[in-house]
This record gives sequence, C-alpha cells and structure tokens, in this order.
Amino acid sequence: MLHSHPGTTLEPPADPSGRASGPPGPGRVVRRRRLILWLTALSIALAVLAGHDVHDRLTFGGETASGAEAERAERLLAEGFGTGVPHLVLIARGPGPVDRADVAAAGRGVTARLTRDPGVIDVISYWDTRSPTLRSRDGRGALILARLRGDHRERTGTADRLAPVLAGAHGPLTVVLTGETQVKAEARSRSERDLRTVEFITVPLTFAILLLVFGSLTAAALPILVGVFAVTGTMAVLRLLTELTEISAFAMSIASALGFALAVDFSLFIVTRFREELAAGREAADAVRVTMRTTGRAMAFSALTVTMSLAALLLFPFMMFRSVALGGIAVTLLAAAGSLVVLPAALTVLGRRVDSLAVPGPWRAGRERGTGGGWFRLATAVMRRPLAVAVPTVALLALLGAPFLDARFGLFDDRLLPPDAPAARATEELRRDFDARDSVSATRVVLPGLRVTSGDTTGSGDGVGGTTGSDGEAGGAGAAHARLDAYARSLSALDGVLRVDTVTGSYLDGRFSGLPPGPPERFTGPAGTWLAVSTAYEPYAVENSDLARDLRAVPAPGEAAVGGPGAQLADIRQAVADTLPLGLSLVALATFVLVAGLTGSVVLAVKALLMNALSLGATFGVLVHVFQEGHLRALVGSFTVSGTIDALVPALMFCIAFGLSMDYEIFLLSRITEEYRRTGDTVTAVALGMERTGRLFTSAAVIFAVVMASLATSSLVLLKMVGVGLALAVLLDCTLIRGLLVPAVMRLAGRANWWSPRRFRRPVRTGSGENPRSPVPARRA
Repeated sequence: MLHSHPGTTLEPPADPSGRASGPPGPGRVVRRRRLILWLTALSIALAVLAGHDVHDRLTFGGETASGAEAERAERLLAEGFGTGVPHLVLIARGPGPVDRADVAAAGRGVTARLTRDPGVIDVISYWDTRSPTLRSRDGRGALILARLRGDHRERTGTADRLAPVLAGAHGPLTVVLTGETQVKAEARSRSERDLRTVEFITVPLTFAILLLVFGSLTAAALPILVGVFAVTGTMAVLRLLTELTEISAFAMSIASALGFALAVDFSLFIVTRFREELAAGREAADAVRVTMRTTGRAMAFSALTVTMSLAALLLFPFMMFRSVALGGIAVTLLAAAGSLVVLPAALTVLGRRVDSLAVPGPWRAGRERGTGGGWFRLATAVMRRPLAVAVPTVALLALLGAPFLDARFGLFDDRLLPPDAPAARATEELRRDFDARDSVSATRVVLPGLRVTSGDTTGSGDGVGGTTGSDGEAGGAGAAHARLDAYARSLSALDGVLRVDTVTGSYLDGRFSGLPPGPPERFTGPAGTWLAVSTAYEPYAVENSDLARDLRAVPAPGEAAVGGPGAQLADIRQAVADTLPLGLSLVALATFVLVAGLTGSVVLAVKALLMNALSLGATFGVLVHVFQEGHLRALVGSFTVSGTIDALVPALMFCIAFGLSMDYEIFLLSRITEEYRRTGDTVTAVALGMERTGRLFTSAAVIFAVVMASLATSSLVLLKMVGVGLALAVLLDCTLIRGLLVPAVMRLAGRANWWSPRRFRRPVRTGSGENPRSPVPARRA
C-alpha cells in the first residue's frame, strides 16, 4: 500500500484564512519599491566604477600555508643569506656553444639588463658563474635566475613588465621565460581572459533557458538583473579588499560564476512562486508578501547555509582560500539581498506585467501543478518500491566515488597552464635539457644560529677540516663543524636524496664526496648555515613531500627549518589534514541547526547531511578519474595530466559544493514541510512537494551547471576542475539525490521523518496554510 500516517510530532497548523502573516519586512519593501529600484540602479553604476580595475589588483598564488615551516625557511634564506628559490628563470639559447664570444656577450647583456631593473633583488647567470648546472646538456643553452622584490602582486607586476622586454631575440640568443612568478603572471592573465569568456557564454545561455522556463522576456530578465547586481557589487568589494590584503585572481573567477548562478537560482524560485500566487488570484503586493514568507524564507536559510559553508574556508591558512571565502560570502549575501529586496520591489512594480513580452514555449510557468505532473508520478513510483530504488542508487554513487580512495595529492606547478602556454613550454625545456633542479627547485635546510665558516677541506676524507667558529675558538669551531658534517651525512643517507651540499662539503649516500659546486662560503653567514638537498623527485611530487617529512625527522644540530617545493607541499597537506575535520564539523553542525530549524525535524536534518555526503563523495571520485587519471579528457578540454590532483581542491570543493547542494535540499524540504503541514500525510507531501519544485530544480540545476561548466572552458586546469566538480555535484544532487533517494528514504522513514526532541518541535514558520487552494490527492493502495 502506498500511504503514510500523519506524524505525531509536527502538527499541521490550522490557518483557514489564508492571510499572509509574519514579519513586516516584505511590507516595507512593497511600500518603498520605487526608491529601492532607483538605489539599485545607482549602486550598480557605482560598483562598476569602483571595481573596473579590480583585475589589475589581483594576484595568482596564495596556496602556501601561512606561518608554516617552509615559509619560515624561505624567509630565513632571503633575509639571512640573500638566496632562495628564483622567481624568474630565463632560458637563453644560441646557434652555437654558450661560451662562444658573441653568444657570451649577448648573455652578459641580458644579465645586465635584468640586474638594473628596480624590481630585481639579485641575478645569477651562467655567464657570471660558469656553473655547469646552469648550462644545457648540449652546451647551447644557459640559464639566468632572478629573485624579485615584494609580495605576490608586486612580483607578478614586475614579471609582466619584464616579459615583453626580455623574451625574444637578443643578438644570437633567443630567450624564453619561466619560473614560479612567470607561471603565475601568465595564469593571472589567462584567468582574466577566461572570465570574460565565461561571461560571454553564460549570460546568453542562461537567458535562453529562463525564456524556456518563463515564456516571458520580462520574467526572464529579472534573474539576470539580480545576477548583475550581485557580481558588480562583488567586484567593488574585492577591489576595496585589495587595498587591505592580497586577493587571489582565483577568487574573482569563482565569485563571479558562483554569484551569477546563485542569483539566478534564488530569483527563479521567487519569480515562479510569485506567478503562482498571482495565478491564485492575489494582488501583486499580497503575492509578494506570501512569496517572501514562504520561498523567500527558505531562500534566506539557503543563503545562510552557503555563507557558512564558505566561511569554513577562513579556517585554513591559505591566502587563496581566504580570498575565495571573502569573495564568495560577499557575492552570496549580495545575491540574497538582490533576491530579498531588489527582486520583490521589481515584482511589486510589475505586478501581472511580469508575464509581458511573452514568447512561445513549451514550459509556461505560473500554471498550478497538482497530481498529474511527471515529478508527482516519479515520486509516487519511487515510494511504491523505496528499497528497490534506494539500494542501487546508493551503490551507483558509491561506485562513482570509489576512485577517490586512490587520490594522490600534489600541487599544480607549470602544469596549471595548458601545454602550449609559453611558460609551460619553457619549463618543459628546462626539465628536458638542463640538470638545474639544484639551482631552481632544490630543498633547502636552514640552521639559524649555527655558524660554521669554510676552511680547507680538500684533503679531509671525513669532512672535518680547518674551520673557525663564529666565536673564533678552535674547539667550538671543530664541534660545530663536526655536528654539521654528521647532520649532512644523515640527510644524504635518506632514500630519495641524491646529494647534500653545504659549507663543509658535498655528501652522497652518507659519505663525504668533496667540495660543493660553487664557493662553499655561500652556505654560511652571520645568520647561521644552510644546506642544499638534491632529490630524485619532481618538485611538487607526493614523494618529494614525503621526503621533506623524512628530512624534518632527522635530528638536527639545533633549530632547523626545511623549505623548498616538497616542504611546501608537506605543509599544505598537513594544514589541510589539521583543519579539515574542524571545518567539516562546523559546516555540518551549522547546516544541521538550520535545516532542523526550518523543518522542525532532526531526522530530516541528518538525512540532508548524509545525502550531501553521498553526492560530494561521488563528485570527488569522478574528479580523480578525470583529472588525476586522465580519462574523458575529450569532454572537458585539454590539460596536462600530472598523476595527482591539487591538494587544496577537495577542501575547497567541499566548502563550496556543500552549501550549493544543501541549497536545493532546503528548497525541497521547505516545500515538502509546507505540504505536510497542510495535508498531514508524508507521502502526499513528498509527491506534491516534488511536483511543485521538480521542474524548478531541473531548470535551476541546468542553469547552475551551465554557469559552472563554463569554467571548464578555462585554460587553467584548477578552474577547469572546480567548474566540472561544481556542475557535476549539482546535477547529481538534482537527479539521483532529489529525484530518487529523497522520496525513497522519506517513504522508508514514514512518521519518523518528523521526529524531534521537545525543544525542536516548534518549527520556524514558513508561511504554511497560505496556499490552501491545491487539491490533496487520494491515498492509493
């Protein structure tokens, strides 16, 4: 039999009058509607003026863990020894050997031009040092390394200024640029271009879908208006924030897509409910009040959920996360403000003219949907055999999520860019033709306070030679030298370490092997001593991260700080592992409280969390299958497969996607709860709730997926991954979760759906009883 008994813990209230009741907020909007619209137009104009140059103020980076050991090591190297990982790497190639007179003269000229730039701290050139690690294997190429002044944004600006001057022909030499800062400079430029492409794609496609949904140019234009209000406002907010702190360009791309999608999402539900109320015979002002106290209240809860999910990003010690959180929170609140204030004002002014400029279309909204629609029939069919639907659906989601168990977390380096990007091609040439890993991306260990000066070690088989300590005492010098020698031997004996260089010499496989390349005194100074560790792994490989942890575990002769790409990745992975449980817990707790408060049911709140976990797990599994393993690349566009996914992506995706998935859950549960209060029957409430929202969910999910999938057109693999992930999460949520699992699980739970402890039993009002017109279907056997 297909029926359920009324729950005993959530009584359907009697409200036969149908009068709109609740807080007076919508009334104030109705009364001041024209003033609100004029102020909205003014605010959009001011926001465009304030945020027009925001892209020039953004940086690309911020993925390192603030205050972590690797960051401290880099600071000690820069301040105490005047060295560190180079920001720019110039590859110069000539028609003959790099030591040929005309080639060498051109190389020294490029070096001098770079050295004179005020944004450059220091330059290391093959033509100054003759270091073999700076010469290509064929002898026709050479490297020039430069460190730049300032923070991320200032260094990127310097790279942007120098690239057109330095890249290209210089006499017999041809120069190309790469390095950490050049990669980020190209990524920032591509991010800005990609954002314009996203806007070009999404706005017309979204408007076309809205025309299909509403069948009216006027109604379709309203969500676009709210989207413009939210995105332009966020541009102004981010521009203001750039005066106070560094903001990642990644935040602008995510916030723009997220804000536009949310604004359209919220507006779609509100406009549709408003048209339903007009069709029921209400006047415009009264229809707005009812809409805002039903759908508007659910939308406010949804916006709070998305905001709190994004706020969890602030717990992580990454500038990029902080930027995405600030931009995402701003755009979500602006989308909510536009939907709760600007949109009701516009609807009140338009009234029944909201359906003006009608166009032919198969989906004409505003018609009352009862018990004959496709979503009603689907819900009814699912609830006849809930176990037969739920078990294979959960199995399918688990199968989709299975690849996530084999995820390998690295970091994107130049492979963030497409393979044909200038910096990506130059980096590939660097890997292929040079033995320059020691100069460009070696792991460095800093021993602040341990001063060991160089002496004659040429005849010292054990590495202990004539040195002097910082205090000038031979005994103290010998002890410091011996401790450093023993430490270097221990580091060189680790699996994966090729060589260790320091002031006392070079070490291979736990043994002293002679003098280090270059002057030994470069490894020491008043600030202490440092060691260069050459490894067998790619800079941001998982193995290099594990090796950095092993290096840190070796007992050091005093305080030690391990830096370099592998150490950065180790710090990032540790920061994510330390912070993610707290972030997950806070987001889950806040969501639980909001959903329980909205529905008055603890069971529905727990069910919503579990459904979201299934949806996100499946999404992460597909991301690993595509971006780590390289399958289905033809569907998402070209990118370089590195065998890993970025260590930051799962945490970032969770905090964004969790709130978005819960967005639909809240709207659906709000409508189901409303129908339950009116009918007192769970099965009827689920079927009617799905019927009245299913078409909207489909439309909203398609629009949201279009906006997010447009990010997949980006040439940057990180944006591509986020776009694909968010689009997939929403589509899975709308189809398998809301279409199949929700009705199946609610049918199985029966009366238990509405259970709550006593203190939760009085739910927040959502305007139930204000729409008593719909027929209640007969219960069927």
